[in-house]
Amino acid sequence: DPGVGSALPEGGVCGRGVLLCSFVKLLAMAASLINPRSSSPSPLRFTSLRPLLPPSSHRFAVPLPNDFGLSGLLHSSPSLKSLRRPPPYLNLRTERSGVSFLVARLQSPSAAADAKVFHGQCFVVGDNIDTDQIIPAEYLTLVPSKPDEYEKLGSYALSGLPVRYGRFLEEGQNKSKYSIIIAGSNFGCGSSREHAPVALGASGVRAVVARSYARIFFRNSMSTGELYPLESEARLCNDCQTGDYITVDMERSIVINHTRDKQYALNPIGDAGPVIEAGGIFAYARKTGMI
Repeated sequence: DPGVGSALPEGGVCGRGVLLCSFVKLLAMAASLINPRSSSPSPLRFTSLRPLLPPSSHRFAVPLPNDFGLSGLLHSSPSLKSLRRPPPYLNLRTERSGVSFLVARLQSPSAAADAKVFHGQCFVVGDNIDTDQIIPAEYLTLVPSKPDEYEKLGSYALSGLPVRYGRFLEEGQNKSKYSIIIAGSNFGCGSSREHAPVALGASGVRAVVARSYARIFFRNSMSTGELYPLESEARLCNDCQTGDYITVDMERSIVINHTRDKQYALNPIGDAGPVIEAGGIFAYARKTGMI
């Protein structure tokens, strides 16, 4: 499976037998952690990994299929349940075997379109962040439909910001550790370039939470399906700081700042939600039979 193979460390080779053994060992260790005193493993509930773990560019230490979830583990383990903020990865240990392993979130092109609960660190900006600051005009010659140029767009996201905001991307990287942007009013003002939400999406941003948006940026975000432009009822940019760990729960219309132990209300995204979830306006049209 190319999806699982790509999650292995570079240069690694994994046959079917090795992959099966690794997966069986993973299940055994997870069951041991949930119920270490029982000789028979406790059943696990498998849902989706994406709502549980923050985005990360780390590779898997143990290969997992895309639909492997750990919700039963999180609900059953007092040590994990008491975490006040989600870490960049889960470090699960079994006392019986002394073996530890890391589970990192599996990246996929549709990750921003098929989850309604996001975890990650936030990058905070103020009011009137325009499209020149999001993606400077000199990079508009890049064509997002070409995979290599799409990645390059991500490497230039928010490169036009004033230096007081700090670095959104590390030098030479095209993926940011900040998957959620917290902004003030009128985010995305300026030109009508679709490259603005595309560049943010290519850099790993899954949602922007702002007090308000320029209409054209909101529309472009919906049309491209790159990210969710969410409106907050309060000015979160006054309360949050870059690096805070955030949960955006679209199903409950709330934002939780785990670092500062605060919760805020979101305005429902409305009819734009299904379009973004489908992957953009054309994907939504195909999905609903319009084209």
